[in-house]
Amino acid sequence: MRTARFTLDPAFTVARVNPRLFGSFVEHLGRCVYTGIFEPGHPTADEAGLRQDVLDLIRELGVTTIRYPGGNFVSGYKWEDSVGPVESRPRRLDLAWRSTETNRFGLSEYIAFLKKLGPQAEPMMAINLGTRGVAEALELQEYANHPSGTALSDLRVAHGDKDPFGIRLWCLGNEMDGPWQTGHKTAEEYGRLAAETARAMRQIDNGIELVACGSSTQSMPTFAEWEAKVLAETYDLVDYISLHAYYDPSATDADSFLASAVDMESFIENVVATCDHVGARLKSKKKINLSFDEWNVWYMSRTHDQVSVLDWPEAPRLLEDNYTVTDAVVLGSLLIALLRHADRVTVACLAQLVNVIAPITTEPGGPAWRQTTFFPFAQASKHGRGEVLDVRVDSPVYETEKYGEADLLHATAVRADDGTVTVFAVNRSRTEALPLEVALNGLDLTRVTEHSALSDADPDARNTLAEPDRVAPHPVDGTRVEDGRLTAVLEPLSWNVIRLA
Repeated sequence: MRTARFTLDPAFTVARVNPRLFGSFVEHLGRCVYTGIFEPGHPTADEAGLRQDVLDLIRELGVTTIRYPGGNFVSGYKWEDSVGPVESRPRRLDLAWRSTETNRFGLSEYIAFLKKLGPQAEPMMAINLGTRGVAEALELQEYANHPSGTALSDLRVAHGDKDPFGIRLWCLGNEMDGPWQTGHKTAEEYGRLAAETARAMRQIDNGIELVACGSSTQSMPTFAEWEAKVLAETYDLVDYISLHAYYDPSATDADSFLASAVDMESFIENVVATCDHVGARLKSKKKINLSFDEWNVWYMSRTHDQVSVLDWPEAPRLLEDNYTVTDAVVLGSLLIALLRHADRVTVACLAQLVNVIAPITTEPGGPAWRQTTFFPFAQASKHGRGEVLDVRVDSPVYETEKYGEADLLHATAVRADDGTVTVFAVNRSRTEALPLEVALNGLDLTRVTEHSALSDADPDARNTLAEPDRVAPHPVDGTRVEDGRLTAVLEPLSWNVIRLA
């Protein structure tokens, strides 16, 4: 195998990583909430019903911003159902997932959950613009954020939450371009409603940050035209436009699946181009940033059959994908794509957090454990804070059915404030090790403090209830720095973290 190469130089950077890049997503879907993060009666549950074993794993995962309560669920959501005495909360049909929502876990419980995770956990609240509109958004904002002295803020106080929730980041609906969405709208309809809602919410507090709905995937027939029309209405009123992307291993060949980040990077760059085109047309100096607030590996082809047969159960087992080593390597590559575009992607949410296409899995009344995908995210969140260095790879290539020619090496690097550098790298070859050489120009780096890899002789190996620790990163020997040059060998089909000091 020819050696892959790139150069690191502190003079050439992308941007500083926004901590919100390591966000996640909690939707009222399947067992994400109920028997996921919230299970009164579980042996580890606290007085609020939160599972302590799950809280510990979430802290280890290192998530920051957590988007809530959907997702498709939000387009039928009545926030009033989720506040006040639990015994008085109504049960509702959730059209999105053909389930019954009990509302035992609601807005106050969500905020309390974030507080128990620690100060890094920031709320990101989605607003129902599918079946509701401006008035309901304003009522939710007043209930959540106004200190006191009005009907809705005093109601919050009466419900036991004296202090306002301080929600700064709001999503103006969810996937409104999708025909599957309750209350689906055209770009013109949604753009007008989003603008009206944003304008009204800013009358209460102009310091909030707002996310307009972008395309649900790059493959939508309305992609780019949707963004252009929505931003024509909202450009001066919002801070972000959203992107959603899921990559299905069962819907493509293995080599194309391993190159999924090629599509993610293309998606990001095309949305940036569309945003900047609208800004140029409006003669605006403002830059719209990107909120990639749903992304993951998801075996989507299984989902329709699961949902269509449901008869309104409570918290059914839905979308509980059990991830392989291959899936984890692809997820690591998607993280690399996000970091490589940290100049414009300043919010991102791994969808979802527990049980539902998630890095953490639980059993009701039983244990919680890390899926294979847990490890790349936890390592990136821990070591990917600082300045992203510009990485231009010279790599061997391979041919994919879906994306054409792709590099075998996918990589980025982040320089921390203390001068240490972490290289994140994926070898997409399923059969061959990949030699790597990195020139370290202008960086005072003399030693390797760690090289870990997530790989396995069995690409389908996974962590399960029976074998929760089957897959984990392992140390790699032989990686070294000499004369300003890093040399390493990346194992076949591997996610690598190389730390330099």
